[in-house]
Amino acid sequence: MKISELRELTQEELQQKLNDFAEELFNLRFQKALNRLENPKRIPKVKRTVARIKTLLTQRAQETK
Repeated sequence: MKISELRELTQEELQQKLNDFAEELFNLRFQKALNRLENPKRIPKVKRTVARIKTLLTQRAQETK
């Protein structure tokens, strides 16, 4: 997901997306370990999206202080 799309989401929606992407990352890593991964390029994309979401959550937490 692009950062502009993520900025439009609420705090709760971001938290839900973070949980979804973290679960997807776990599943991708599990598939990789079993040599069943169809698209290996998906792992870095999901990791990058997780980092973007965490960055946004941190920024919003600092703004409210």
